[in-house]
Amino acid sequence: MDEKLQKVLARAGQGSRREMETRIREGRVLVNGAVATLGDRVSTKDTITIDGYEIVATEAGENRRVIIYNKPEGEVCTRKDPEGRPTVFDKLPKLRGERWIAVGRLDINTSGLLLFTTDGELANRLMHPSTEIDREYLVRVMGEVKEENLAALKKGIILDDGVAKFTDIVDGGGEGINRWFYVCLMEGRNREVRRLWESQGVKVNRLKRVRFGPVFLPSKAKVGRWVEMEETEVNSLCAMVDLKLSELKPKTQQQKLELKRHKNKATAGGARRGGAAKGFDWQSSDKQEFKPKKPGKRSFR
Repeated sequence: MDEKLQKVLARAGQGSRREMETRIREGRVLVNGAVATLGDRVSTKDTITIDGYEIVATEAGENRRVIIYNKPEGEVCTRKDPEGRPTVFDKLPKLRGERWIAVGRLDINTSGLLLFTTDGELANRLMHPSTEIDREYLVRVMGEVKEENLAALKKGIILDDGVAKFTDIVDGGGEGINRWFYVCLMEGRNREVRRLWESQGVKVNRLKRVRFGPVFLPSKAKVGRWVEMEETEVNSLCAMVDLKLSELKPKTQQQKLELKRHKNKATAGGARRGGAAKGFDWQSSDKQEFKPKKPGKRSFR
């Protein structure tokens, strides 16, 4: 490997390439003990530190990991919270020389699927608007919803930050004044799902993301736990955003031990993904409540 320093730092999840260029200019990056400059090229043999923290330089696609986290309500999507609230990073597996990068975010009152990866380039491409990856949510609304409301939401609503719409809406049933819907949209603007429903005079009282592109929230990923995607599944994500695929190599003895260690930690917050089971964890507690019916034929992309 012989690549530009800022590209290697971005891949390691330290920030965007532009942000890394700024840190290099500020003298915060060292290569083999010397202050780095823009234009420096590095390899896996070089020792790289940023703000005194050693970074593991990897080849493109090497050691790329992706996990699916089932976020509970009440957690924030920042690494540290000044108010001391729990964050989505608290329960993730620990890393050495790398860090987890969240693919997008969910607000504190929204639960469900969040992707995390160790590959900054993959995270950036998955989040970029040009990729046009759809997100699917299960939402419970309180109030009367008529066919004209659904038609308006699919046609488009003018919000404060521009026009927004759902690309599809599927009725999930309901009881009393509460109704469930599966909705899909192509963006991830702040509180977009809630604001769209509020434009129709109804209130969202429960919101959960259940799908991000081709990735569904697996039923084994209970609330507050994570599931690691298999290498073949990660490669499928990479292919979707035109990123170099990881070479599927036989696992070394050390990697097998690491795999076993992660499996043994299932009860402490994570579980390896086994089969292709897909589904939703409808309840965040043992309390019995109405379960929305699963959608049938959908026109989601």
